[in-house]
Amino acid sequence: MAGGSSYSIVEYFGGDGGHRCGYCKNERGNFSHGMWAHTMTVQDYQDLIDRGWRRSGKYIYKPTMNKTCCPQYTIRCHALNFKPTKTHKRVLKKINKFLSKGEMPEAGNNCETVDSVCEEVEGLPEGQLQLKHCVIDAPITQKQQCDTKPAESGVSIEEPATSSSGHGLRVIPKPGVGADPNRPLCRKAKDIRKERRLQKKQLQQQQGLTPTMPDFTPSTSVSNQPKTLEDFITEFLPDDSLHHLEVRLVPVSFDDPQFVASYQQSAALFSRYQMAVHGDTPSECEESEFQRFLCDSPLEAETAPDGPEMGYGSFHQQYWLDDRIVAVGVVDILPTCVSSVYLYYHPDFASLSLGSYSALREIAFTRQLQKQSPKLSFYYLGFYIHSCPKMRYKGQYRPSDLLCPETYAWVPIERCIPCLETSAYARFSQDAETGDAGALKDLGRVLVLYRRTAMPYSAYVRKRKGGSDEKEVEQYAGLVGQTCAERILLYRA
Repeated sequence: MAGGSSYSIVEYFGGDGGHRCGYCKNERGNFSHGMWAHTMTVQDYQDLIDRGWRRSGKYIYKPTMNKTCCPQYTIRCHALNFKPTKTHKRVLKKINKFLSKGEMPEAGNNCETVDSVCEEVEGLPEGQLQLKHCVIDAPITQKQQCDTKPAESGVSIEEPATSSSGHGLRVIPKPGVGADPNRPLCRKAKDIRKERRLQKKQLQQQQGLTPTMPDFTPSTSVSNQPKTLEDFITEFLPDDSLHHLEVRLVPVSFDDPQFVASYQQSAALFSRYQMAVHGDTPSECEESEFQRFLCDSPLEAETAPDGPEMGYGSFHQQYWLDDRIVAVGVVDILPTCVSSVYLYYHPDFASLSLGSYSALREIAFTRQLQKQSPKLSFYYLGFYIHSCPKMRYKGQYRPSDLLCPETYAWVPIERCIPCLETSAYARFSQDAETGDAGALKDLGRVLVLYRRTAMPYSAYVRKRKGGSDEKEVEQYAGLVGQTCAERILLYRA
């Protein structure tokens, strides 16, 4: 990697004190370890998030899983195998309907924040249906209203009457003359399509055309293939759409002209979102807070021959509706994944479910990057918190894994849920003898930065005067693992 010879430099802060939990509001129940990253390579950060760490600006923290009130499990989605659920498809169709016709869903029915997306769970075992935690009480659409009306020539519905089940409607069939013998029998749609394909193939053979010749008519065999996520994203978008949506990837850098040109508009949108959605005061979301939280990143921009075209690092995915930014997804592009950091959007468009939409777009973006960089195939959604119902939506992007807090092995979420139903904290790896493969083995080889010189901890101990910091360094190295401890420079005063 270009720039790959640079070092990550961190200051470790420990984490023995409890703080207020933003999920359950426990005043002293949130426990985590933290460190300030002055600079960090993308490979080091990739290895850290694969051990349960996560960044907020330049601050990198790791929940103390067996102690904190709401354990936070790192979750990743297998982007290449992802298939949108019915709810995901509805979100995409809703967006495309708005773009093509300007139809905005009624506000208040499916408003969401990035941390509380209301979606249905599909594909779970019957015993796990409690994950279906948030039901959208949406009004009946026009199509649904039509479907509930009685057919004019079918049945007539009279006044309510008591049935064998104790309730219901008395339905009286209208007299009829039976089936029309002069009309053909009903046939299944798939049989009709099969017959048409056969007829077309015969016609091609008669005209001397080869069956493998590209054919983009709707009746080809391609139409039988299930639609991909990308198909749903671009579906129903005619050339004369009322609105135009463009997603721009902008490096988080004040040296980038696009980032600088859109900075003020992006900062103003962040402030508006935080006040409207999270109830922040103006002082809590001013420009300096926006820069600290979503623009300052420790990640050094890097490129690699087998990496993505735009390189690795921190980016803003800006959603431009016509001529203004309506949403921004903050992402980190790392050697094996796209890691979602945050999303903020214009409150006027809350009913479009932009939280779900941006996640789907980021999964599609990951799939696009994988074509350039084969190792980059995962989409990280941050933390999954089963004890907080509004955070369970992340488990609906399947197939996905959770990170075992003791072995740091990835385990399919279907195997994890039963454990989390029993206890908020759980070890997912079933083999009791399996441990942390990256555990600290040699404290002396931990790399430190002392008096502007990089050295192993064993050499530092000989040079340093004063009290011992062995306990603190050992705690840090145990959390980041032996590999990172030998690469990352731990600052020592």
